Amino acid sequence: MPQAISVVTLLTDFGDRDYFVASMKGVILGVNPQARIVDLSHQVTPHNIEEAAYLLKSAYHYFPEGTVHVAVVDPGVGTTRRPLLATSSRYHFLAPDNGLLTYVLNDEVGVEVRQIENKQYRLDSEGATFDGRDLFAPSAGWLTRGQQPGSYGRLVQDYVKLPLSQPEIRGGVLRGRILYIDRFGNVISNLTRYHLREISGVTKTAVEDLRICLGTMTTRGLAANYQDGEADVPHALINSNGQVEIFLKEGSAAKALNVAVGDPIEVS
Repeated sequence: MPQAISVVTLLTDFGDRDYFVASMKGVILGVNPQARIVDLSHQVTPHNIEEAAYLLKSAYHYFPEGTVHVAVVDPGVGTTRRPLLATSSRYHFLAPDNGLLTYVLNDEVGVEVRQIENKQYRLDSEGATFDGRDLFAPSAGWLTRGQQPGSYGRLVQDYVKLPLSQPEIRGGVLRGRILYIDRFGNVISNLTRYHLREISGVTKTAVEDLRICLGTMTTRGLAANYQDGEADVPHALINSNGQVEIFLKEGSAAKALNVAVGDPIEVS
């Protein structure tokens, strides 16, 4: 069980135009004025649960043990979808039960998931459209004050998980998919160096000679960094998260190749 700590992270699709994020921070600080709040991102594509899940996966484990991670991308707010508190051996996670915690539930050790039922952790509100402020924020604040997860509600086992597709090799071809496109237009796949070595062994082709195909692009091997290669030709590299990424030197690979999240990528 992680120790109580005053760091809270926020990940939402709320943007920065409205009062949404500020009011969540106000509620947290109202419960614990000593809390330290870190914004992971508030620019998630509206309602895009899979994108939020990827961003959370990419960032949460760099924070101190005991950090409370609040992730609210919630198309089902106000419906019967459940609010969850997931506690691992290192962290607390607060999120709607819509698959947002899929990677966390796969990767973390000793995860205990509870439905948030205790009305002590909910603000009184006229409507049911803003659980980010009225439920998840006060729940986070009280966790930083040392409240025990068991006080939040009953354990649940039937939580929602996204159907994550895994890379596979068929007919001498490694097939994966695009997980995310960052603000630079870099195209990030679910393939890793391990997968490249695996297909290299199957095809008896050195990793540097493998053909990587995405959209209209075919490239061979891996660049070392974003300055490696011609400015008008997309290239592949292994990024700092260990994933195969397609980039265009000082440009947008996604626009150049006209690709989107979910599109296939193949290696042979």
